[in-house]
Amino acid sequence: MRRQYDARRRYLWEALPKLGFHCPVEPKGAFYFFVNAGRVEKDSYRLAFDILDTAGVAVTPGIDFGEHGEGYLRISYANSLENLVEGIRRLSRYLERRAS
Repeated sequence: MRRQYDARRRYLWEALPKLGFHCPVEPKGAFYFFVNAGRVEKDSYRLAFDILDTAGVAVTPGIDFGEHGEGYLRISYANSLENLVEGIRRLSRYLERRAS
């Protein structure tokens, strides 16, 4: 099981920056990435729910973790690698549509 979580973590560690989501610290002990999403939307609550409604991907708004979390999203990798790949695909399409 440890290898599966590590594979998921490594996948997101490589995939998220390609979407423009910077993670200042590589997670080692949790199942989450805390990524800077401020370039997409400053309001993390609005962004998280727009991603859910539009792309069907659940992420947690950074503001839920305090005022310094604003502009960030928490992304869990406690799911199958196949679902994470699909989630990244959906996020990519979401960001492309949002940019146009």
